[in-house]
Amino acid sequence: MICYFDKSNNRLVYVGKAANDTYWDQHWKSESSKLKEQIKVKNDRFIIGYTKKYLPPGTKIFEGGCGLGEKVCALHYHGYDAYGVDYAKETVKKVNRCAPELKIKVGDVRDLQFPDNFFDGYWSLGVIEHLYDGYERIVSEMFRVLKPGGYLFLTVPVMSPLRKAKVKRKKYLEYKESEEMRDNFYQFAFDPKDVVNDLKNRGFKLVDVKPYDGVKGLKDEVLILKPFLQYLYDKKNRASNLVKKILDIVFRRFANHICLFVMRKVETNWS
Repeated sequence: MICYFDKSNNRLVYVGKAANDTYWDQHWKSESSKLKEQIKVKNDRFIIGYTKKYLPPGTKIFEGGCGLGEKVCALHYHGYDAYGVDYAKETVKKVNRCAPELKIKVGDVRDLQFPDNFFDGYWSLGVIEHLYDGYERIVSEMFRVLKPGGYLFLTVPVMSPLRKAKVKRKKYLEYKESEEMRDNFYQFAFDPKDVVNDLKNRGFKLVDVKPYDGVKGLKDEVLILKPFLQYLYDKKNRASNLVKKILDIVFRRFANHICLFVMRKVETNWS
């Protein structure tokens, strides 16, 4: 994956593999060797913690781009009326076979088959950055299906202070649009202020912002540390998880790869 800086749009552009439905089916296939065990995980501290902070069990929660469905599963088992869609058809088929009790189906987050004002909460975990032509249609649907006062929980890669410092020092290649670049586009990383302003202009107000994943941000941007941090990042035991947690606390405000934006739908629609 090669990272470029798109000066005209103030964002990073990652080029390498096209993030289409075929890519995601292959990606989730490689992750799904233990699908039955993964999807039955009932406790996701991050998802459940933030959802419970703003919405009580029993409310309708949606995940757009739900992949293997483990977040929908966790919400379901914590008492939420949970739904999910993904456009990776083969992945959704596997999830439906393993967990038919979950309300997960094939769908397009740009054209959701749900009524207006249907959900109390909407989770979008690393989705909007993969649309080369922009996320306006996704955000429009988010607004439409959320009830007035409903919450949007949005995570997206961002230009951290570390990445902004690298931009100033011209450490990224300059992005020049071409058919080849477009065909191999993977994702953007946005300036957090731009994301917040876009969502405000589309009918949401900011409730909270949480930077996180400082280990990945540091790993991807500081090459001299990459071998050690990659080894640590891939490890899943208790000791490595503790070290990662400590490093994330130390570095996430400087080197975070992602931000969680908690937004609330205001009463008046946008045009």
